[in-house]
Amino acid sequence: MKTTKKYGKKADLALSMWVKLARASSTFGHLTNLDIQRYGLTQPQFAVIEALGHLGPMKMGSFCSKMLTSGGNITVVIDNLEKDGLAERIPFPKDRRAITVRLTTKGEKLFHDIFSKHAQFVTKIASVLNEEEQIQLSALLKKLGMALQERF
Repeated sequence: MKTTKKYGKKADLALSMWVKLARASSTFGHLTNLDIQRYGLTQPQFAVIEALGHLGPMKMGSFCSKMLTSGGNITVVIDNLEKDGLAERIPFPKDRRAITVRLTTKGEKLFHDIFSKHAQFVTKIASVLNEEEQIQLSALLKKLGMALQERF
């Protein structure tokens, strides 16, 4: 169903596409957040554990760019993960201002225990689209994201 019919054909199409994309993203995000909560983590905590689990230790600056978030926000998340014994900060030997973040043994165990379960959940909710549709949607979303980054 078209959401508008008054801004011109191209604008109406773009607005309709945006609404569908936003609603699908919101629903998908909500469902994955519910799954993450069952592990006793917030979405940002899970994202940090996932990134460190897949990419390994990294400098705080690199980490912030990978996470698409500010250093202040990540600092609080890592503080909480440190309190729980899941992550730790290690001073960089050649530059005391640089900090490396890594998972502790407990954090690595948690990553290995929960990530495959979360991946299965994401697979389940994505299965409303068949494999070819998932490939097509992934390609279209990548094209959209890359083009927008280049233009704006």
